[in-house]
Amino acid sequence: MHNLALALADKGYEVTGSDDVIFEPSKSRLANMGLLPVEFGWFPEKIHQELDAVILGMHAKADNPELLRAQQMEVPIYSYPEFLYEQSKNKTRVVIGGSHGKTTITAMILHVLHYCDIDTDYMVGAQLEGFDRMVHLTETNDFIVLEGDEYLSSALDPRPKFHLYQPNIALLSGIAWDHINVFPTFGGYVEQFRIFVDQIVKGGSITYNAEDETLKQLVESSENTIRKFPYTTPHYSVEDGTTLLDTLEGEMPIEVFGRHNLNNLAGAKWICQQMGVDEADFYEAIASFKGASKRMEKIAELGSMVVYKDFAHSPSKVRATTLAVREQYPDRKLLACLELHTYSSLNAEFLKEYHGTLNAADEAVVFYSPDAVKIKGLEEVTAEQILQAFDKPGLKVFTDPMAFQGFLSQTPMHNTALLLMSSGNYGGLDFDALPLESSQNF
Repeated sequence: MHNLALALADKGYEVTGSDDVIFEPSKSRLANMGLLPVEFGWFPEKIHQELDAVILGMHAKADNPELLRAQQMEVPIYSYPEFLYEQSKNKTRVVIGGSHGKTTITAMILHVLHYCDIDTDYMVGAQLEGFDRMVHLTETNDFIVLEGDEYLSSALDPRPKFHLYQPNIALLSGIAWDHINVFPTFGGYVEQFRIFVDQIVKGGSITYNAEDETLKQLVESSENTIRKFPYTTPHYSVEDGTTLLDTLEGEMPIEVFGRHNLNNLAGAKWICQQMGVDEADFYEAIASFKGASKRMEKIAELGSMVVYKDFAHSPSKVRATTLAVREQYPDRKLLACLELHTYSSLNAEFLKEYHGTLNAADEAVVFYSPDAVKIKGLEEVTAEQILQAFDKPGLKVFTDPMAFQGFLSQTPMHNTALLLMSSGNYGGLDFDALPLESSQNF
């Protein structure tokens, strides 16, 4: 939301907003643009009939005082994705969806377009190197690239966000059950992707990962009159910790690694080609792509130890990320740490989906916060349930962040690849405060 506010202010709109709390870096970035509220809280008097629109964030409740006032005064109200559509309905909309990989694919596309000096509007779910913010809107650009999230739009609109964009060019990276608090069955979850494909503009296109059987069947059975472009993981090899991608010009070293990221790269290439980038220019540009923030991000390399942080939390992504690091560093011990943080991952029934996901690691740790379980209103999850679900020999389970930090500090890290996977922060643990650089265990 703060990125949208910055983008609209940059476009020349007069922007105001409210929130009950604003964290860094959003707080400083809003302040620098003169957009930070004077005080936090909800102020119905801010709502008046001269407003062109009220944009409703996903976390605003239906009984929000400002929202109720806007409804009473009949001020136009948009959810975040609704407003992005309004800003882009006269553009060619490129929407990147899927249960996993959509942020990375969107980031790859934007990196290539930026490298090739092709201007585009965009909305992406992570901070990217070379970009000031995560949303950019203009009156002049022909394309807009949108990351298509399948979670709900707002308290007033239970539709998945990506149902509102009506893409001309679409990509789906895969389907792996998630968000069980909203989609309690796998069939109901898959149905959201079927609706997405059916909403692609007639004559448009769907680029899809043909290695995902559920997705492949869904796309190929669609009767929507669109072009269908399947993609698969390209050939590659790993030598001395460097991934080499096979191209028509020979083997090319790239910064990202792991089979899932090479699969993402194949999808990004198809989209870029549909946006006017030829194959040779794509390869030249993608060679310098280092990844999106928090997506397989290298945070330390000291002697024979390397540390990666990744946003992985769904079972499919945990498995793929762990396998990727294993493949990239076959001669090092792999210590994989996972925080169970989302509603789905803390559900005792859904835990079964994690079976075997950490098996590629030499040593594995799972952290979860009992307080987070209570806040989400879920039944208590026990360490025994986690051990049984993952079925990983020697798996360690922590619920205290200081105990987890102590474990990392005391574990010998010589010749080790340490992987920290979470969409949270391990119960308040500051990654930057980990005593990695001062550790004597390298």
